[in-house]
Amino acid sequence: MNPVSRRSVLAAAGLGVLAGVTGCAPGARRPVAATYLTTSYDDLYPGVEMFLGEARELGGFDFDVFPSGQLLGAEELVPGMLHGIADVVVQTSSYVSSSFPILGSLELPFTTEDFGRYLRACDPGSDVSRLINQRLTGQNMRMLGGMATGFEYLWTIDKPIRSPEDVRGLRLRVAGEIEGETVKALGGAPVFLGSAELYQALERGTIDGMMSYLGTVVSRDLQEILRYGTAAHFGAYTVDAYCRADWYDSLPPHQQQALDEAGRVLFRDGTANLVDVHEHDYLPAVREAGVELVELDEAGLRPFRNAVSAVHERWRALLGDPAAAQRALELIRDA
Repeated sequence: MNPVSRRSVLAAAGLGVLAGVTGCAPGARRPVAATYLTTSYDDLYPGVEMFLGEARELGGFDFDVFPSGQLLGAEELVPGMLHGIADVVVQTSSYVSSSFPILGSLELPFTTEDFGRYLRACDPGSDVSRLINQRLTGQNMRMLGGMATGFEYLWTIDKPIRSPEDVRGLRLRVAGEIEGETVKALGGAPVFLGSAELYQALERGTIDGMMSYLGTVVSRDLQEILRYGTAAHFGAYTVDAYCRADWYDSLPPHQQQALDEAGRVLFRDGTANLVDVHEHDYLPAVREAGVELVELDEAGLRPFRNAVSAVHERWRALLGDPAAAQRALELIRDA
């Protein structure tokens, strides 16, 4: 088993108290589903509801549902699930990919600049997803399916980013380990902050910008402060439904099939909703606020690709399996 990240250890420190409240013998309670997402995430939360509805309809799952971090906070979700506090959690991959490094294959920068290909790689039935679940099983976790949130851009206040040189010295907010390594590879200083802190940090100049997907910008009204966004595949992540592998294996076949189909609905319909919200609501809001989106041509992208090669190498080392790493990247590029 890969070592658990520092933040997962810290998150797990309080799990004993929670287990005393919610943990009980198998079959003694209704299954529990939890997420840190709130209903205000217009691009993401509908997918959670689609997943739960499909699992309920096909498998008869009568979930006790805890959104908005009511049961487990963002950093506690997967550790809490592995401790039996929740049975299914919906979580952003960037929070857990340092503890489950195979998930990082879908977060790496510039693996593919074709979003359609990236979507095919994220499909729960893809060879990429099968490889991911083969690796996760050894850590008693199963990925049921997830939404692809779109590529992460670099957003700034004072100047546009057109080359790696423009990143040097900038303090850029990140939400995950791979994002942080990408910012460092480009010469910037990663700053780990929760999204609730972003508006004030940008307003006060504590940070110079951020790396994020479009939803974070609009959900926090950051288009009111940001002035530039460089549109390229600087990173990506998925919002996935996970469960324990042993819990899944203990279920009757029809409930396993229901969870798998719910994962496909989360991927297919949840992502379709997300893309629709981004195209028809979020992008217009960003443009109307006067944010300039910088598009790079092939010559402009090449220096960024070269600079982040170190991020790929670090991920390979973290995974600790060169053959699996190579296979995962080839599958993504060929999807």
